[in-house]
Amino acid sequence: MIEKPAVPDRLPGQFRSFFAAIAGSDFGTQISFVALPLTAVLALGAGAAEVGALTALTTAAFLLIGLPAGAWVDRLPRRAVMITTDVVRAVLYGSVPVAWLLGALTMPQLYAVALLGGVATVFSEVAAQTFLPELVGRDHLVPANARLMGARGVNQIIGRSAGGFLASAFAAPVVIALDALSYACSAVVLWRIRVAAPAAPARPGSRVWPDVRDGLHHVLGNRVLRPLAIEGALTNFATTLTITVLPVVFVRELRLDEWVLGVFLAVGGCGALAGAVCARALAARFGYGRVLWIAGVAASCAGCAVPLLSSGSGLWFAAAGWAVLTTKTGIGNVLAVSLRQSITPDHLMGRMNATFRFLLTGALAVGGVLAGALGGSAGARAVLWVSAGVFAVTWLAVFLSPLRSLRELPEAQEPTVTRVAATR
Repeated sequence: MIEKPAVPDRLPGQFRSFFAAIAGSDFGTQISFVALPLTAVLALGAGAAEVGALTALTTAAFLLIGLPAGAWVDRLPRRAVMITTDVVRAVLYGSVPVAWLLGALTMPQLYAVALLGGVATVFSEVAAQTFLPELVGRDHLVPANARLMGARGVNQIIGRSAGGFLASAFAAPVVIALDALSYACSAVVLWRIRVAAPAAPARPGSRVWPDVRDGLHHVLGNRVLRPLAIEGALTNFATTLTITVLPVVFVRELRLDEWVLGVFLAVGGCGALAGAVCARALAARFGYGRVLWIAGVAASCAGCAVPLLSSGSGLWFAAAGWAVLTTKTGIGNVLAVSLRQSITPDHLMGRMNATFRFLLTGALAVGGVLAGALGGSAGARAVLWVSAGVFAVTWLAVFLSPLRSLRELPEAQEPTVTRVAATR
């Protein structure tokens, strides 16, 4: 086999601004990741069902508008979409501490912030993943994604720890103000980027839903993309089951301080960071497919440690298992996202990203609803064991597909089913 020439790691200068905006807003998001459910539990007395509903609403928008969002993003300037959604989220999350200080905060407001913020996040994430190949070029996708996922791992360590500590030192609703500030700063940084990368114009006579169908055909009809979608959806579903009930287990069952929850979640950030840093080297040494399924096997074993969470030595044992699970997630985020972007033609990039976000983040919404329902009826521990069971089988989606032996990034492919232009 003739090896491809090495591609230098040097990324375009504008990537630094893009990186700063994405990493900065994600730092605030990780703080709210801890502070928002703690606000529901501590400030409003919410239980497992309410926290589950809050988690589900955060991601429900991906189920409601996730698919058409890709077709719309393919018609709009991606940078403008990201700026607009950052401003919207800054206003939404900024309303939480204001309402709390005025004594007017309610669960319906938190639900509204979660849902509307999720709508903005749909467009923001689809636009960002679609804009990245335009910004850095396909040859630099793996190093660019590795840096972005590495930053997310760092943010999970620092941001979630900060969220827990700040919620202990101050009030959880006030801490959410930092998330609002991060979105405002991200909007300013993105506004300063000057890149000639206009969105592809809409094709004459094209309509949203037929275009959505093209995106679905491209993902679900492709032997590489389909197993990535299945594995990612199962992983997200299992992860959400765990994360949704952790505040209840830590604060109410084990009666641990909020900062302990923040540290536990930050350990997961360490794993995500390690996975993102090592992903590229592991793929070069063993191949993309092999790394994905072997990491999945390791995670399936480690997942059994989390339900054994206790206030003693079981806390560290569970934290170690959580770190392995998130290491697998860090590896998968870099390699799977790069595979998706590499194999997709430019004109389908927005719809491909939207389809994946619909499936992957839709799994988060389903997981949040199930975690709340099951947690309310059978208890939080039952939710953790169900999550471990799902983790045990996720790797099979990759192992039983052609991905198992894939060594390099494939070339862009057209969808296996092509829509015939409508005559009506």
